[in-house]
Amino acid sequence: MAEESRPGPSIPGLTNPRSLGLQRFPIRTRESGATLSAWRLAVACEEGEGVLVCIDSVDETLYRGEGIFLGWDQERLAAAYRALQFPSDEPPFEISQLG
Repeated sequence: MAEESRPGPSIPGLTNPRSLGLQRFPIRTRESGATLSAWRLAVACEEGEGVLVCIDSVDETLYRGEGIFLGWDQERLAAAYRALQFPSDEPPFEISQLG
C-alpha cells in the first residue's frame, strides 16, 4: 500500500478526504464459485477513516463501504471511489499507427 497520502477532491459529506493507498486482493462472493480480484482504497478525512472496496466482475461492478462509508448506496460509493483513485503516473497506453 502507498505510504504517502494525496489530497482528494470534494465529496459531499466528507471534509478534506484523501486517499491513503490502493491495494489489489483476492475476494470471494456468494454469487461466484470462483475467486475474483478486488481493489481496496483506504481513505481518511476529518470525519474519520474508511475503506472503499471495488469488485469488478464480468457482469457488473460492485462497491462495498467500510468505516465512514458504511451504509452508503452503490451510486455514492462508486462516485467516491472514482473521485479518490490515485492518478496514474504512467502515460496512457497508445498503439502506434504503422504504415
